[in-house]
Amino acid sequence: MQHLGILAHSAEGAALCFRAFCQEGAAELGAYDHPDVTLDCVSMARSMAAWDAGDHQSVRATLAGSVGRLARAGADFFVCPDNTAHLALGLPGEKLPLAGLHIAEVVAERAARDGHRRVGVLGTAYTMDGSLYGDALGSRGIAAEVPDEDDRRTVHRIIFDELVNGVFTGPARREYVRVIGRLAARGCDAVALVCTEIPLLVTPEVSPLPTLDSTRLLARAAFETAVGRRAAPRWRGGPLGG
Repeated sequence: MQHLGILAHSAEGAALCFRAFCQEGAAELGAYDHPDVTLDCVSMARSMAAWDAGDHQSVRATLAGSVGRLARAGADFFVCPDNTAHLALGLPGEKLPLAGLHIAEVVAERAARDGHRRVGVLGTAYTMDGSLYGDALGSRGIAAEVPDEDDRRTVHRIIFDELVNGVFTGPARREYVRVIGRLAARGCDAVALVCTEIPLLVTPEVSPLPTLDSTRLLARAAFETAVGRRAAPRWRGGPLGG
C-alpha cells in the first residue's frame, strides 16, 4: 500500500478528509486498518493576505513547501482537501515534489459517472468566481451553475465566519438549503459541495439536490490510489494537461 500525504490548508476540511480516509480503510481492510497517512498543515492565516490580494503565486509557494515536507516524510502521493487551494496549485510553476489527485477532477468524474448534466457549485467566492469547476465539469459536457451574487456573498461569508472555525449552526444550514433550492429551480440536477467544510453543514438528507461531497470523494479516491485500485496520479501542479 502507498503512503498518502494530506496537504492541509483549512483545518476542518483536512480533518474530515483524514477521518474519511481512515474510515475507508477500516471498512475494507478491517478494524483499525488503513494505509499510512501523513498530514502537513501550514496555518491558513499565512496565506489569507495573499488570497485577498489575488497573489496566488505566493499561496502556491507556501503550499509547495508543505508538499515538500510530505515528500520528506515518505508520502508517495498527496491530496489537498481544499478546493480553493487548487486555484494556486494549478498555476504554472516548478513541479510539486509529489504527484497528487486534483479535487475538481475527482468531483467531475463522479458527476459524469452519475449522469448529471447541470451541477450547482457551492464554495468560497474565489472558487465560485473562478473557472476551476466550469473547466472540470465542462470538459465532460456538464454545465456548472453558481448562485447569484447575493447568495455567493452569503455562502462565502458563512464559510469564513463559521465553517472554517468549526461552527455549524441551524441558521447557516437553512441559508445553504435555500441557496441549493434556488439552484434546483434553475435546472440543476446536483450540487457540488466544493468547500470541504460544507459537507459538515449540509448532509444529503437536508439538501434539495443530490450532493457531490468533494471531501469524501477525494478521501475515497485517495484510498483507492493507496491500495492500488486507482492509477497513480501524474499531476504535479500547474494547469491540468499541461
